[in-house]
Amino acid sequence: MKKDEKSKKLNNSNYSMETKLLLGKDFTAKWDFSHHVTAPISSSTTFRLDSVDRGARGFMQFGNIDDFLEDPIFIYDRLGEPNKDILEENLAFAEEGEAAVTFATGMGAISAIMGILTKSNDEILAHKTMYGCTISLFNNWYPRYNIKVNYVDLTIIENLSKNLTEKTKVIYFETPSNPNLDIIDIQEIRKVIDTENKKRTDENKIYIVIDNTFSTPYCQRPLNFGADFVVHSLTKGIGGFGTDMGGVVIGPKKFKGLLLLYRKDFGAVLSTKAAWAILTYGLPTLSLRQKKQIKTAQEIAEYLENHPKIEFVNYPGLKSYKHYEIAKKQMLDFEGIFAPGSLIYFVLKGKSPAESKENGSKFMDYIAENAYTLTLAVSLGHSRTLIEHPASMTHSVVPAEELESRAIDPGGVRLAVGLENAKDIIIDIKKSLEII
Repeated sequence: MKKDEKSKKLNNSNYSMETKLLLGKDFTAKWDFSHHVTAPISSSTTFRLDSVDRGARGFMQFGNIDDFLEDPIFIYDRLGEPNKDILEENLAFAEEGEAAVTFATGMGAISAIMGILTKSNDEILAHKTMYGCTISLFNNWYPRYNIKVNYVDLTIIENLSKNLTEKTKVIYFETPSNPNLDIIDIQEIRKVIDTENKKRTDENKIYIVIDNTFSTPYCQRPLNFGADFVVHSLTKGIGGFGTDMGGVVIGPKKFKGLLLLYRKDFGAVLSTKAAWAILTYGLPTLSLRQKKQIKTAQEIAEYLENHPKIEFVNYPGLKSYKHYEIAKKQMLDFEGIFAPGSLIYFVLKGKSPAESKENGSKFMDYIAENAYTLTLAVSLGHSRTLIEHPASMTHSVVPAEELESRAIDPGGVRLAVGLENAKDIIIDIKKSLEII
């Protein structure tokens, strides 16, 4: 049977998403690997052309940003190559989006989508709490381009309409947010923006961009709730093992050509080897890893919530968490089951904020020297459980006097749950809390 006949005959619509993430598409025009059990890795940066005409057609096809064709002629790695293209197909599939474009890092992806949606004199309305490097991008670089970023608390929906201006072009947020796990109601944001966009021309409409790194597509698919674009750091939960960096933008097909052009010109290209690793190891194991990590995170969050030395715990799976009901509505796995993720944020008690911060530092320093299952390190979505102090590390870009306004506790601890046994992690947490 020919491969094109087989692709027409096969119907995988009845199979679960877990199986589809493992096996991918049964056929892809990006590369014929129908006889490989695992997709082969491409290690060539440039591709042989049969004729000058083929090369000309390839460049013409790539440069056509308004009507990008799905079966490109491979020319040069920065434009596109098989591993990246296959990965992009599967990432779009996982997020239930139309198209995906990968980048060298998550920050490369964020820079790209904001780069094509905004220009000088435009404004971005962003949630006040987000990843430190995104804050750095917005605060250190966008003023040079005369792009203003306004920060508000988007967990209070009224703040959105109050702060929209004629110059607003993008609503940007993470949900859950980094590091404190704020949950923002995507559907309510969509309603406000739909009302506003009715007053605007197509050229002036507002787009909603959501960083879904903390949830991964397993726990949440924001496009289904009203987001226009989703971004990910592939380095985290999707990559899964802390071995390869990457990023992706997923959204409407009509923007794919523009995103590819941006990637070509700014050069934040995902490496072939990283694309292959994420395609081969990361996505296929996503469901398996997330199920384990969520179960473990729930046990740890409940333990911490009941510990006398803990001031509070933010975890979407705790009924006591203030955003629990919104999380239950939009953090759903592929079968519609509540999937509150693998990140926990908590604060140790202290007689003052300074003492609370000191206690958090003692706790993590002890872990760095003595814990077996906990690793003091940044990042998340790893096979190992990672713990860090956001105010000193990932969010050090935020001045101490601004931490409170961004809802980041000076003593806050971010715990990214890995694949270790839950009871073993709790043993190390218990021992570490005993020194406080």
